Amino acid sequence: MAFELPDLPYAHDALASKGMSKETLEYHHDLHHKAYVDNGNKLIAGTEWDGKSMEEIIKGTYNATAIAQNGIFNNISQLWNHNQFWEMMGPGDNKMPGELESRIADAFGSVEKFKEDFSAAGAGQFGSGWAWLVVDTDGSLKITKTENGVNPLCFDQTALLGCDVWEHSYYIDFRNKRPAYLANFLDNLVNWENVAERLSNA
Repeated sequence: MAFELPDLPYAHDALASKGMSKETLEYHHDLHHKAYVDNGNKLIAGTEWDGKSMEEIIKGTYNATAIAQNGIFNNISQLWNHNQFWEMMGPGDNKMPGELESRIADAFGSVEKFKEDFSAAGAGQFGSGWAWLVVDTDGSLKITKTENGVNPLCFDQTALLGCDVWEHSYYIDFRNKRPAYLANFLDNLVNWENVAERLSNA
């Protein structure tokens, strides 16, 4: 069965007052995300990956040497990344639940230190990619960054929070100011309830 573009979990203008405009969501979700869906479906049609889950395809094609499989990985991985990304943000008050706050403070020293390190990872990612908060294979919380569409599934990690640092995610609203975009993401856009739920399920 072909993959489909999921609807946003909120209106296109729901994040505008928090620094992510309706125009950004129209371009990012309706055009870029849709392109990953369309291209991914075309590339897997008639292959061994047809009918497999996104997770199976991502893990099975990561570091593949065949050009066709690299294309499959790039599109399906970005499809998965964006499916998570929209859910990791929200228009609510975005208050961090106490248990999550404690785990983050224990792992990084403080919530502010976590935000500082997460922002540094995203700002320091050369070219396009993502910054992540993950549960590592040993159960610890870790901040990582990945290039292009690579994601924590490739390393058997659980993604708790991911921030897209491809230019199409921030250029309309922040131009070339990626650090400002990352700071706004952490302070205003993250749905910490979603992050906490992911942690409890990890």
